[in-house]
Amino acid sequence: MADQSYLENFWPDLEAVHQLYDSIVQSRKERESENQEKNRKEYSEHLPLEILEAGIKSGRYVQGVLNVNKHRSQLEAFVRTQGFTNKKSELEMDILICGTKARNRAIQGDVVAVELLPRNEWKGRVSVLCEKESEEKTAEETESEPMATGKVVGIIQRNWRDYVASFPPKEDIQSQGKNVRKILVTPWDYRIPRIRISTQQAESLQDCRIIVRIDSWDSTSLYPNGHFVKVLGRAGDLETEIAAILVENNISVNPFSEAQLREMPVNTPENPWKIDTEEQAQRVDLRNTHLVFSIDPKDCEDVDDALSVRRLVNDNLELGVHIADVTHFVKLNSNTDLEARSRATTCYLADRRYDMLPSILSADLCSLLGGADRYAVSVLWELDKTNYEVLKVWFGRTIIKSAYKMYYEAAQALLDGDLHIMDDIPELQGREEKDKHRILNDLIWAVEKLTEIARHIRAKRALGGALELEGMELRVQLDEKKNISDLVPKQPLEVHETVAECMILANHWVAKKITEKLPHQALLRCHPPPQQEFFAQLIDCAKAKGFKIDTRSNKALADSLDMAEDPDDPQVNKLLRSMATQAMSNAVYFSTGSCSEDEYYHYGLALDKYTHFTSPIRRYADIVVHRLLMAAIMKDEKLEPEDSLLSNKDLAELCQHINNKNRAAQYVQKQSIELFQCMYFKDKDPSDERCIADGIIYSIRANGVLVFVPRYGIKAPAFLKNKEGLVISAKSDGSCVWKPGCLKRLRDKIISTTVDGGSVTFSLFDHITVRIFELSSQSHPDSIKLDIISNQPYNKTNTEPMHETSHSSKTDLIRDVIRSVEEAQLAQEHAKSTSVRDEDKEYCQTKGNSLYLLLEEIKELALLDVAVG
Repeated sequence: MADQSYLENFWPDLEAVHQLYDSIVQSRKERESENQEKNRKEYSEHLPLEILEAGIKSGRYVQGVLNVNKHRSQLEAFVRTQGFTNKKSELEMDILICGTKARNRAIQGDVVAVELLPRNEWKGRVSVLCEKESEEKTAEETESEPMATGKVVGIIQRNWRDYVASFPPKEDIQSQGKNVRKILVTPWDYRIPRIRISTQQAESLQDCRIIVRIDSWDSTSLYPNGHFVKVLGRAGDLETEIAAILVENNISVNPFSEAQLREMPVNTPENPWKIDTEEQAQRVDLRNTHLVFSIDPKDCEDVDDALSVRRLVNDNLELGVHIADVTHFVKLNSNTDLEARSRATTCYLADRRYDMLPSILSADLCSLLGGADRYAVSVLWELDKTNYEVLKVWFGRTIIKSAYKMYYEAAQALLDGDLHIMDDIPELQGREEKDKHRILNDLIWAVEKLTEIARHIRAKRALGGALELEGMELRVQLDEKKNISDLVPKQPLEVHETVAECMILANHWVAKKITEKLPHQALLRCHPPPQQEFFAQLIDCAKAKGFKIDTRSNKALADSLDMAEDPDDPQVNKLLRSMATQAMSNAVYFSTGSCSEDEYYHYGLALDKYTHFTSPIRRYADIVVHRLLMAAIMKDEKLEPEDSLLSNKDLAELCQHINNKNRAAQYVQKQSIELFQCMYFKDKDPSDERCIADGIIYSIRANGVLVFVPRYGIKAPAFLKNKEGLVISAKSDGSCVWKPGCLKRLRDKIISTTVDGGSVTFSLFDHITVRIFELSSQSHPDSIKLDIISNQPYNKTNTEPMHETSHSSKTDLIRDVIRSVEEAQLAQEHAKSTSVRDEDKEYCQTKGNSLYLLLEEIKELALLDVAVG
């Protein structure tokens, strides 16, 4: 039976399926007709795969992934090399692909084979601002220095997927000829070429976003051929734009299936979940021996981790990190496990999240909520009472009851001595006053002790080269009607670092444990050193301020960034750290059986081994690591693991899948924040004071500057020459107007000179006043644009939270600690010391000045500092 007959006879009511079938059939017919009519080739034919593979091995061709510049999608693309290359070429940078002809029908993300052009045909990048300009992770743009340039000769692996697209305006549809069924749609992603589809719905879906797929791209066609799949919704609507972001990043948000939900435990008022008696016998019960509490963002539901600290009978300390035991509920290869593996991560957007696990686990039975009995996997360290060095470590399954579910600001208030916060801790409500103060004193001691330990751990990592980088986190505030009321940058607190250091410590020790017992089957996370050319912007910007940045190692970079402080402008150091963050390579998961041990290193954290263990509710990698840890413990006890372990090949493939999904989730989060930034400024009057803000110039281009707006976490372009060719000019009061003139770009500044002889200079790190506005697009994502309205800083009183000064002073104290320890260690190296004890070597301890004593001294200074404030 023919396909059409089958659909008509058995599925006559599925209108969308019939439309999809007609679209595909029509697309095929037109492609066949087009091929018969057209003999002239628009592009070169791709070479056969066997020739490409031989050429790559011989070094004639270079293999890599195509990355199109979204700001100049018709002109520039780059290929990052991978696999076999000719070592004689010494290619350290990306290969430039100029124009669509040289791209030869390759699409963003395709794995391609490239032939290098002769050196006299190499070209350089341009540095002119254009629409949709923003910060890119590429080497410093230059107009003069040519870079390796090539052309695509073949496609090794296509990366076609679903694409969100829009129809052209009605007049453009009508101008495409009599056959209005054949339409060129414009993809949402600037990097994707227009796609020719066949449809009769173009006019009725004029204002909608749709999904299309590519079927082919022949050498005789300027554009790829595809077909219509379905309608997403009306462009500009929040749900449509969120759906577009998810489709573009291949994130599935389908509800959990009945089969998966049937595997879930029950927890209802009529049938509450309880600790199983048999399970309790196999675990260490910490409910009556440990003060366990969690510190998380406000209104957090998926609480993965909790902490504890107590003094032992020998006066040493015991630090505990307790992680939700997800693998107790999610059995290997169950329906829930397979779905979690497919999703790989919880996806966080600005106003919502899409869970990796069903909510009965993620927000209830696995979440370490206050006052609830929970299964956990715990890491307990015995720490020396004087210097906090690790003496013993224990891993195992436990039962805990978190006494307090605190949010970060409450924990910071306790650390700062603000006792009024007790009203914001739910578990303290309804207790007698004397009990409140007794409990509060215990809690304050625990938070303070955790912070002291965390300072010690952080100082040790800093000595090894750990980086303190800068990333802007933005929180979207919604009112009761879910409208955006404000955009609030996340303020750094010392307690953030306290919790982070405890998690880093747990991840590090678990990594050591699983690699020791399972050397070729462990899942670790490495952070490769960045490519040196990506530091060019950072080095040049720092030089403009008189700072020298040394990028030879993570330690040299960390020290340079610490020294690059402008006492008159703290934003300078933040921006430099942001540039350093932008230059970093991506951290990735890998199987230890696929890499040599010297590739395990985590550049940013300065740790020889690292993994992810502390967030199994929201990361599938952590679930894998929990199973590996249980297998390692069983191996210690000479027992067979409960779950079969993945082979190195299977684990390596799983790691690649998780890496891809993690990157997609990061893009979704970033794009959702950009969407809400645009929605916040949409339809606001330009004179609205919320649209006026202080901006800092962080990059100079040929016709404008890139500006960072700290108030809203925005990075966007500001043009110094408009479309009419006029340049910006400043009046005596600093206000800016457009006049005829010209621009002159230097390395660290740009000079605008008008025909009447006036001039104004914009330099790196200058503070200027900008007006923020939203630029709508029918086909692409909306974007933020900036107009410079004054070459002077914005005068409005800055409303920075008071605790940031406290945080800065504590950061300075930590740096003083690090410098003191460096001096002590340097003195030791010159001294004639006795041989190192075995136990000292095992725990990487040194003799000499006690870091603990230094920390205690600094703590006293910190308390004095707070008291004076």
